[in-house]
Amino acid sequence: MSSTAYFAEIRPDPMLRRIVLASGAASALAGIPLILILPVAPALRALSVSVWLVMMASELSRARRAWYACHGLRFFADGTVVVLTPGRIWQPATLLSGGVLLRKLGWIRLSVALPSGNKLVLGECVRGDGIESADWRRLQVIWRHVGA
Repeated sequence: MSSTAYFAEIRPDPMLRRIVLASGAASALAGIPLILILPVAPALRALSVSVWLVMMASELSRARRAWYACHGLRFFADGTVVVLTPGRIWQPATLLSGGVLLRKLGWIRLSVALPSGNKLVLGECVRGDGIESADWRRLQVIWRHVGA
């Protein structure tokens, strides 16, 4: 296979997305008791809890919106990444630092410029099996080659 045609296509796993969303919600809720035990005035604690909940709801909503905008990921041998949007259009994306790809699981961070002009930062938990999936093996080779 020519290296210019060498790519890996990964589809997001809905179960992993639910796990990430649930863990984010649990972490957000775990922050409330920590705020409530702070040695400050009760009014300030109540305000802090309110601000915390608004910020966490905003972050979880942003993650959910980003996941809605991503139906697939395609990684090319030269390091180019494209994201499949809901309109079935492949949009160019930029690989961000902070991603990791292990043998069967990975966390990939991307920045995508949508046709509407909005910029979306996406964190996607992906999984695969190198024995069963040629795309997963190709992704691992590309990941090592690009030095992500």
